[in-house]
Amino acid sequence: MNIMLEFLISFIINYGYLNLFVLSFLASTVLPMGSEALVVALIYQGFSPFTVIMVATLGNYFGSCTTYYLGLKGGPVLEKYLSPSPKQLEKSERLFKKYGIYTLLFTWIPGIGDAITMVAGLMQLSFRSFSILVFLGKFGRYFALAYLLVFFKN
Repeated sequence: MNIMLEFLISFIINYGYLNLFVLSFLASTVLPMGSEALVVALIYQGFSPFTVIMVATLGNYFGSCTTYYLGLKGGPVLEKYLSPSPKQLEKSERLFKKYGIYTLLFTWIPGIGDAITMVAGLMQLSFRSFSILVFLGKFGRYFALAYLLVFFKN
């Protein structure tokens, strides 16, 4: 087996859950990352699907909370370094006006999800409502991914 591949598999097995949490956290901030490939790799390596779902959900949720907080506090750092494009913000605001807080169920969608969480903070939406809906949306996405993997793996 290729030495690099052996190293990668060993790294995934030894630090799988920690890597998943960190990657899921970063993926739900304004950094362009995704955690789905690691979810797939861990489940295929025999990690518990339920634990993988929960670790990924919590990491992604806490990353969204960070983005919400940045939106809530605003300021020059947000505007200069972390702000999504005006087009993403405008699209997110339109979604909020059309569907209300239930838009938060879709914060996992690439391209607009981070903007949705930031707009929620900018609009000073209730953190309780934000938390419930974002957690459910993130959980639903990882649950569906894991279910499909387990279903098609067997």
